[in-house]
Amino acid sequence: MYISNTNIKVRYAETDRMGIVHHSNYYVWFEEARGDFIEKINITYKEVEDMGIMMPIMETHCKYMRASKYGDIIEIKTSIKELTPVKILFDYRVINKKSGELLAKGGTTQTFINNDFKIINMEKKYPEIWKKFQTLQ
Repeated sequence: MYISNTNIKVRYAETDRMGIVHHSNYYVWFEEARGDFIEKINITYKEVEDMGIMMPIMETHCKYMRASKYGDIIEIKTSIKELTPVKILFDYRVINKKSGELLAKGGTTQTFINNDFKIINMEKKYPEIWKKFQTLQ
C-alpha cells in the first residue's frame, strides 16, 4: 500500500479561542494531503479536472483523539482504502510530527463524474489515468 506524507505547520488562524486547531481545518488538511497524494502519479488535481474528471466528496468523517496547537508540525499520512472504477476511498492519519502521537483519523469517499455530473467508469473511459490510480494502492 502506498502512503503519502504531507507536512503542515499549524497556523494561528487555524486555532480557536481555546488555542487548539478548530475541527473544520482537518478537512482542509485532508484536501491538501489528497492533492499531494495524487501528484505522486505525476498528475495534478487540476489536470484531472481539465480532462473532464471530477471527484466530488460523497462522504467524509474524522475522529479526533488529541488536540493540535498553534506552531505544531503535523504529518498527514494518506492512503487509498478502496479503489473501484467509479469511486475512491481515501484514509488519513494526522500525526504530531514531534511526539508521534495520533491526533486524528478520517476518510473521504469520492466518486468519479464527468462535467455533466454523471458517474463515469474510469477503467473504461480513462484507462491511462485508471492505471496510474491503481499504482497508488
